Amino acid sequence: MKYRNEPIYTGAIGVGRFMFGALRLKPKVIGAQHLPDAGGAVIAMTHFGYLEFALVEWVTWLHNRRRIRFMAKKPVFDKKPIGALMRNMKHIEVDMKAGGGAYAAAVAALHAGELIGVFPEAGVSSSMTIRDLKTGAARLAHEAGVPLIPIAVWGGQRLMTKGHKTRMRDRFGAPITIVIGEPITVAADPTDATAHLKATLEELLVIAQQNFPLDGTGQWWQPQSLGGTAITPEEAAAWEVERAARKAALG
Repeated sequence: MKYRNEPIYTGAIGVGRFMFGALRLKPKVIGAQHLPDAGGAVIAMTHFGYLEFALVEWVTWLHNRRRIRFMAKKPVFDKKPIGALMRNMKHIEVDMKAGGGAYAAAVAALHAGELIGVFPEAGVSSSMTIRDLKTGAARLAHEAGVPLIPIAVWGGQRLMTKGHKTRMRDRFGAPITIVIGEPITVAADPTDATAHLKATLEELLVIAQQNFPLDGTGQWWQPQSLGGTAITPEEAAAWEVERAARKAALG
C-alpha cells in the first residue's frame, strides 16, 4: 500500500514520538496483528485519559505506518492554530448540535480506505470503568461495510486525564498497556453490535489490567472494584450531570 505524503501529520507524529521518547514510554502492545494494513476500519477505543488517541496512533504508525483520522468535538477545531492543523490532518469535526455532517464525512473517509478513530463512550470515564457506549461507531462500521477494531488502553490516564493533575515525575517512564482485539463485523442491528463492542472492550481491559506492572491498590487511577480510589460510576454520572448544568447556565 502506498502512503500519501502528509508532512504536517508526519511532523505531528514525530513530535509525539519525541515527547513520548523523552518520557521514556514503552507501551506493551498485545494484538497488534489485528490492526489492518489496508482498507477502512473504525478504531473504537476506551477513554480514561486525554492522550489515548496519540498513544494508539503511535503504536499504529510503528506497526504499519498508517494514519488514523480522529473524530473530535467542535471546540477543538475552534482553537487557533490547532483547528487548522486538525483539518490539514483530515481529522473530522463533530458538532454535537448537528452531527450529520461529521457522520457523512466519516462514512466517506471509510469508503476511501481510511482508519477512523472514535471514542464510543463519548467522553472520559472518571470512574476508570467503561461507560455505556453510543451506537455511532457500530453504525459507521455497518454503513461503510468495514470492521470495528476494539482497543483497550490502560495506564494512559496517568499521563493526563480529567479532574486530576499528574506530577511530571509520575509521567516519566509510566507503564502503558494497549490491547487490540480481533476485528468485529457489524450486523444490521447497531444496538446489538454496540453491546458486543462494550463486552469486548471490557474483556480487553481486563487483559490490559492483568498485564499492567503496577499495583493500583489505593491509587486514584484504579477503579474501586479493583481496590483503587477512583470515583464510582454512579458518582461520575452525577458529576457529569452537574458539569453539564453549569455549562448550560453559562451559555
